[in-house]
Amino acid sequence: MKTSELRTRFLEYFEKQNHRRVASSSVVGPADDPTVMWTNSGMIQFKDVFLGKENRDYTRATTSQKCLRAGGKHNDLDQVGFTARHHTFFEMLGNFSFGDYFKADAIRFAWELVTGPLDQGCLGIDPSRLWVTVFEGADGVPADVEAEELWKQAGVPANRIRRYGKKDNFWQMGDTGPCGPCSEIFYDRGEKYAGDATPNGEGDRVMEIWNLVFMQYERDAGGKLTPLPKPSIDTGMGLERTASILQGVDSNYEIDLFAPIFEAIWANTKLSLEQRAEHTNRTASQVVADHIRAATFMTFDGVVPSNEGRGYVLRKIVRRALRFGKKLGIEGTFFAELVNAMPHAMGDAYPELRGELKRIYDVLHREEKQFSVTLNAGLKQLEACDVSTGALSGSDIFKLYDTFGFPTDLVEDWCRERGLACDLEGFQKELAEQKAKGRAAMKTHDQRLQGDFAILADLPATEFLGYEGTEADATVVALFDAANKRVASLKGEGSVLLDRTPFYAMGGGQVGDTGRLSFEGGAAEVLDCTTPAAKRSLHKVLVNGELKEGAKVHAAVDAARRARIRAHHTATHLLHAALREVLGTHVKQAGSVVDDARLRFDFSHFAPIEPEQMAEIERLVNDQALQARPTHTAEMPIDEALAAGAMALFGEKYGDRVRVMSVPGFSVELCGGTHVASTGEIGLVKVTSEGAVASGVRRIEAVAGAATLELLQSDEAMLARLARAANTGREQLIDVLAAKETRITQLERELKEAKLKAASGGGSAEQVEQVNGCSLVTAKVEGLEGNALRELMDQVRTRHREAVIALASITDGKVSILVSVAPTLAPDAGQLLKAMAAHVDGRGGGKKDLAQGGGTNPGGLDAAFAALKAAL
Repeated sequence: MKTSELRTRFLEYFEKQNHRRVASSSVVGPADDPTVMWTNSGMIQFKDVFLGKENRDYTRATTSQKCLRAGGKHNDLDQVGFTARHHTFFEMLGNFSFGDYFKADAIRFAWELVTGPLDQGCLGIDPSRLWVTVFEGADGVPADVEAEELWKQAGVPANRIRRYGKKDNFWQMGDTGPCGPCSEIFYDRGEKYAGDATPNGEGDRVMEIWNLVFMQYERDAGGKLTPLPKPSIDTGMGLERTASILQGVDSNYEIDLFAPIFEAIWANTKLSLEQRAEHTNRTASQVVADHIRAATFMTFDGVVPSNEGRGYVLRKIVRRALRFGKKLGIEGTFFAELVNAMPHAMGDAYPELRGELKRIYDVLHREEKQFSVTLNAGLKQLEACDVSTGALSGSDIFKLYDTFGFPTDLVEDWCRERGLACDLEGFQKELAEQKAKGRAAMKTHDQRLQGDFAILADLPATEFLGYEGTEADATVVALFDAANKRVASLKGEGSVLLDRTPFYAMGGGQVGDTGRLSFEGGAAEVLDCTTPAAKRSLHKVLVNGELKEGAKVHAAVDAARRARIRAHHTATHLLHAALREVLGTHVKQAGSVVDDARLRFDFSHFAPIEPEQMAEIERLVNDQALQARPTHTAEMPIDEALAAGAMALFGEKYGDRVRVMSVPGFSVELCGGTHVASTGEIGLVKVTSEGAVASGVRRIEAVAGAATLELLQSDEAMLARLARAANTGREQLIDVLAAKETRITQLERELKEAKLKAASGGGSAEQVEQVNGCSLVTAKVEGLEGNALRELMDQVRTRHREAVIALASITDGKVSILVSVAPTLAPDAGQLLKAMAAHVDGRGGGKKDLAQGGGTNPGGLDAAFAALKAAL
């Protein structure tokens, strides 16, 4: 059975059981959950549903989810390639029940799908090869006898059911929250495979294929378990490992899905069929095959290589693949080329890959080329390391690894070639310390639900009326004081939850509205509006008077501010479309901020925008604005919107129904923000800056409408002041300033020459004395910096070729020091400089023959020269 058929059979089976087929979410963890870096299981996109923070219009779902395990608790990176089952990227098939069916149906569905006949859409696996495990009970939680009996009713013989403890058969989302026992289905691959013939044993013989989690308890901070009122189901079946069973192969890497990738890998090598089968080469090729899948989908979902966060993980994966490619004897660049095999391997399930191949290739090719630079930089750092003890220290290895991305296996090779010991134990210690810090940082929790805000999810949702207008009558549902504690009445600062509101809550890059709430006996200034819990709009207010729960209020948005925000938001959509037209369809939004003063737009691109390109981008945007074209907004199912060409934005979470905002013929995007009715309301759009914010990510800032007028007026006033200061007209300003710059450069050069001449003075400023058999030449000068001080040193050295020379210059209250030691002399210039630097509150360093440094205490120079003599 082909892998694509397995995927289809699973999803169609559950669709027949009234499950909603839900598209895979990004491999990038949800933007609003800082505790999840990667999507590592099928339940991640439903996490808020399981926690009760989000409601959907279905209670049963099925997915084939793109997953990544390459960091944090779930990190398989170091094992990938060396085993038959581990992957960084894989797909997880799953079915989910949100308070709908529970154990009886989940177990019945699983057994029927796995063992049912092929001609009925099932998988037809021999039941006699299967094992089932259940929870044996522990820590006061009883054994899952119910599940055991249900498996027997489904047709599993009693002697094929085993009980195991918490490690294998109890699941929990975190230290607190939903948890419960789980059941797993295992497949016995037969006696030809080494290992135990029972589940959870040693070896590869018995392999888990499906895990069924029964969420039936809530664990509180004290560890107490309380039965959930609506138990839920979360299951996960590994696509690749199940395909390996159905295709009768020994390893996940032998399934049909990997075949096009291996074909592309071998095409880049000169290895014979026999050489390819050798263990070392097979392992290396499996690493590369896994990593191109991971890198492709990480890049597709908006990640770019960098030195932090998700980008760092992508960088590690790419560079690990490149190192193993070298072990296959591949010369030159090759990894990015493998992207072209991905549509053949994964195109059935992810046809959208085809349209993104160029962008993905560009990102990976750029990283591949950059790695060669990293190798060279790392080797230079290696050569500079102190190995006088006969060993390379763990701290040096860690610095090479952490700062320069230099692989430890290459460090080992370098040490081996030179007969040096390699302190990997010290390296591992520093690495463990870094990981500990990383784990502590990952324990960040969502701070939005501090205090009594946690009850928001249990309160009625807020009806948003802001698309239709900026004013509405509403009722106060709940009040919270400045400490987020729920109160019956509010004076001063706090937060208000209304049953309906025209205030837009911050989201999708757009800031929250401000305005006013009027009520009998008082009023409240609305300072911001947010959604700490889904569909609950919380108004941050400053109350004048006393506002009570249940009170009637009149809510009025600051309409003028909203209009400026709308203009900037629609302008952002026009800018996105124009960027894609001018630079290419690889451009994707990577973040945005839209407020009343400006817009900020981050996007994927690999080079600065040329002036002529920027001019064309501005022309396209303003052409749309000048035409005063009507915009169109509609609500529809997300699948229908994506099929119609609407762009979904990186990092955003969308529900099953979405708003689609379009400027017909120019821009179509999913967007829940507020927009102008006609592009004519935007006014003039002017880009104010463009630059890089990360590797492969650029940022544009711009203004629109009234903000553009304010910018132009400010620029006009600045030009007028400049013209007056230069005593010329505006038309001649550039020429006059250029002439002044030329004259300033000439005068600075003449001043530098004069200072250097005065300082050298034919040697009059130099003091020469004998110290411990060495000629010591010292000089203290004024106003020489950088190159000028080095030029003076060159002059002094021509007069004193066999000497220790120390020059100090004072400029603007700072000290610059340069120390030179003739090659024939024993003293070390770097050590001499360090002796001096301490007395001028400075530091410095260098080589044996020349060192430089500086400080901030000119008054310590005499002591510094005395320290120099004592060092000599």
